[in-house]
Amino acid sequence: MIPSFLLQSPQLQSVSDLNSAFNYFPIAVQFIFAALLVSGLITLSHFLGPKRNTLDKLETFESGIESQGNARRPMAIKYFLVAILFVLFDVEVIFFYPYAVNFRKLGWEGFGAVLLFVGFFLAGFIYIIKKGALTWED
Repeated sequence: MIPSFLLQSPQLQSVSDLNSAFNYFPIAVQFIFAALLVSGLITLSHFLGPKRNTLDKLETFESGIESQGNARRPMAIKYFLVAILFVLFDVEVIFFYPYAVNFRKLGWEGFGAVLLFVGFFLAGFIYIIKKGALTWED
């Protein structure tokens, strides 16, 4: 709680005015407008759009290739491993953005931390290559 005698100062009054709920009203109006627009367009396209349920349209479709065989066939684990590694290294690269924005403020200590981060990044990448996670044998 802020004492009432401190609220008398014009600087603190302006700060308390900035944090009022009324300042978030335009954001709420924008969210409501966006939700109404999206739901309205989806509803409109549902009622006005063409509906042609032909045999070709109702057939299973995957990337323009006709389906062959059983869908329960096991897939190679290498596919999932590469996908997980991509996400892992992609997320690690995202951590470079804050350093790039604030590199002058961080100084040499920040530079050392980034070098340590890159070292761990490269050690993990070398480990993955040595384990053969990125080699395809199929």
